[in-house]
Amino acid sequence: MNRKDIPTHVLRKLYAESMGRCMNPSCQKELFTSNGDIVEKAHIDAYSTTEDNSFDNLVILCPNCHTNFDKNHAFSAEELKQWKRIRQQELDTLFNKKFSSFEDLKQKIAPLLRENKTIFENYYLNDNKRLWEKFEIKLLTNNRKIKTLLENNLHLIQSHTNKDYSNLAIVSAYLLHIEEFEKTRGDEEKVREVLFPTEINSIFGIEPVNESLLPMTEAFEALIQQLKLENKFVDIYLGSDEPYILIQERGIVEKLLLFDTPRVRQFFYNYKCFSNCRVRFECLNFALKYIRNHQISFTFPNNCNLREIDIDGVRIVFIYKYCLSKIELQKLSPKEGSVVVNLHNWNGQSCISREAYNFSQTINVKLLTMEDFYEYISKKQYKK
Repeated sequence: MNRKDIPTHVLRKLYAESMGRCMNPSCQKELFTSNGDIVEKAHIDAYSTTEDNSFDNLVILCPNCHTNFDKNHAFSAEELKQWKRIRQQELDTLFNKKFSSFEDLKQKIAPLLRENKTIFENYYLNDNKRLWEKFEIKLLTNNRKIKTLLENNLHLIQSHTNKDYSNLAIVSAYLLHIEEFEKTRGDEEKVREVLFPTEINSIFGIEPVNESLLPMTEAFEALIQQLKLENKFVDIYLGSDEPYILIQERGIVEKLLLFDTPRVRQFFYNYKCFSNCRVRFECLNFALKYIRNHQISFTFPNNCNLREIDIDGVRIVFIYKYCLSKIELQKLSPKEGSVVVNLHNWNGQSCISREAYNFSQTINVKLLTMEDFYEYISKKQYKK
């Protein structure tokens, strides 16, 4: 009698259920080794009498336990069914946890995502079908662990009513991807409905994505303030195509690239740093990049205030106003001899009112539009 093939979606579900180990609780031998897998599929109720290739009638075993069940009759069918229940309980015990912080969740998920990324790149992208099919088992078991961890800790993921600004929407798409990956796509099926969202690797610090900078300078300042309170802040580098903050987490210094939007959003959420935008961050970074490109050094007198820098002893204050008024300049209270630059350049010279110009002379403060700022920096370079 020719046996029917076990459906692909059943095999995938079995591999995920096993978590990479023999389902016998007294054995739990690793089924995925450096030399390949030693996975064997056992029918709980004999195939010869049932022709049942369903998930409920199959179990993943190591070769020894498979032999002991099929030939030596060392275990009963009811025991194997109990093993499946025990493995689910183990999964719940190990991964069905609620964490108090995103960092704790990241410590569990990041290694699994990193291993999945390595498997996918080394075997699937390199078109090594034979090895991909072997290592795919490991990927499936990792996915099952990640799914359980995420589903129990969605409260730690940043969310927004607009899915384009929501990490929770990314995680939801990833959970659908895991479901589809486990249940579908046989050899004849080449198209997926839900692709792996690469932003997941960004959220958990595996690999950055290059998106637009978030606009809120004040949120970055609040983040630095919170990081300092926890002794995690190391440094910040602005005025570059790749601005970043250096952060020390658990003794390891890592770079938070500020264009890596999903990860930055998650940091803002973790540290409760979201705020209204007064100075657009991309405009500030552009101005600082202009200064660096002219080989002029600057420092932050207080790196919790990114809107003020010093150049050769001169304080430069960056604002973002459609039209700077006298009242707003009075509220700003710039120190005598400082320079105030309006980054808002949509209305040219009209971005600073005549009354503000007149008042600036009485307090010995220079006001610059962006056009004036370019000239001011060029002259400083020339003097050097």
